[in-house]
Parts: sequence; structure tokens; C-alpha cells
Amino acid sequence: MRRTAGLLKRPTDERKGAARRGLPRLLVFTDPQRTPDLEAAARALPAGAALVYRAFGAPDAEAQAKRLLALVRARRGLLLVGADADLAASIGAAGVHLPERAAFQARRIKALWPEWLVTAAAHSPRAARRARTAGADAAVVAAVFPSRSPSAGRPTGVLRLAAIARAAGLPIYALGGVNDLTAGRLRGIGLAGLAAVEGFRT
Repeated sequence: MRRTAGLLKRPTDERKGAARRGLPRLLVFTDPQRTPDLEAAARALPAGAALVYRAFGAPDAEAQAKRLLALVRARRGLLLVGADADLAASIGAAGVHLPERAAFQARRIKALWPEWLVTAAAHSPRAARRARTAGADAAVVAAVFPSRSPSAGRPTGVLRLAAIARAAGLPIYALGGVNDLTAGRLRGIGLAGLAAVEGFRT
């Protein structure tokens, strides 16, 4: 059973810097197939991490999000809502995560909710720069390593991820195939933190 949590407890200069900017060290993404027990994931969230709830149109999304918010707060963590600022606002979430195609909405969202954390997906250096220009607080670059996600595409790899982190001009999280076996390869390249779906198991 793979976990990122143990490795993330070991501080790095990058994560210390992220903490000073108010960014969580770990983003845990939910997925209808790969994280079927959402509340178990929330209960096991490492302190100070963020859970990114992606409802994908679930009819009970608001009720589920409220339950997750209570559990995440008990862990002193943050709840972000994927691609739904209205849902995030209605339950009092800490912010939103935007898909790459919607990164342009970041500035408008920040204008309405300036205290929110707004992250955006990025699958290329150009997309990371667009996220910065759009006003996102951080970009989540995927997939870094081979991943079972159907949308993962060709892995970015560590060298290209490092180049993106240097050139993007905003904090970068690594997502895709990140686990205890691979996360050590990401040390020292200037990341704000790590992100995972299956790399984090309850």
C-alpha cells in the first residue's frame, strides 16, 4: 500500500517556502473510481494538507462537500472544490482547483473571493505560464510519472518538470504517479509540494 504522507513529513526547503506563502504541502485529489471512500480519505488527510473534491456532477455534491469540509477541518486541512466556484462558496470551502481549460477564470474568482486558494491544472510550460497570467496561486503539473489516470497522457518527467518550475513564475505541484517510491526524485527542483490520487491511501 503506497503512501505519500510519510515522505511529506520530512521538511524540504521548497515545502518550507510553500508554508510561508500559505500553500499546503500536499494536495490529495478525489476521483469517483480511484477514491471510492471519500470520507475515509478526508479522515486520513495529513495535517495541513488540502483535499481537492472533484464531484463530476454528482447529484449529492453539496451534501458530500459539507461532510468532507467538516472532516478536513478536523484535520486542520483545507478543502478545495474542483471546477465549481459556486459549490465552493456555498459550503465555505477554502478555494477551487480549475482544469487547464478553465484557468482563465482564476482572476475573476480571486476578485470575488480574494482569500481563496486557486490552483489550476497545467500539462505544459505554456499552460503553467497561462495559469500565472490568469492569477492562479499555483499550478498542478501532470502527469509527472506514468499514471493510471485516463487523462494522464505522456509523462512529463523530472527534468521537464524542473524546467517548468523554473520558468512558470508561480508555485508548482507535481501530480501523476507520485508516491513514496517516486517522490524522492522530486527533491530540490523548486516545487511547492506534491499532489496525488492513488499515491495517497487511507
